[in-house]
Amino acid sequence: MPRIMAFDYGTKRVGIAVTDPLQIIATALDTVHPKDIIDYVRRYMEKEPVEAFVLGDPIQMDGNPSDSAQHVRGFSTLLKKAFPLIPQHWIDERFTSKLAHDAMLQGGLKKSDRRNKETVDAIAATIILQYFMQTIR
Repeated sequence: MPRIMAFDYGTKRVGIAVTDPLQIIATALDTVHPKDIIDYVRRYMEKEPVEAFVLGDPIQMDGNPSDSAQHVRGFSTLLKKAFPLIPQHWIDERFTSKLAHDAMLQGGLKKSDRRNKETVDAIAATIILQYFMQTIR
């Protein structure tokens, strides 16, 4: 069964998470620079089939798009051009970074490890993917 891949897109880093082949478990995969993301996804898909992309939708508390929404929309367009047959799904990403920090704290990571923004972004992508998996079940 193909995997589902999720992204926590930022202008400095993109956190990436994937499901297992049975689409039961979401796992943090990596964090890459935005300029490298399409090549990264292409290389990944040469080894593993992916059936859908999930993107974190940056929404403010009042329901309006955040300042970063335009960047995520641009990333979505790049994904559509590079992988036109892969459907995209959007999940509200409010609080995912906070939840990622909480998960790291509960997991017993040292303070220096919790400050690693790459780890936070990969875990945030995992949370986005978990939310998506809950909505499709």
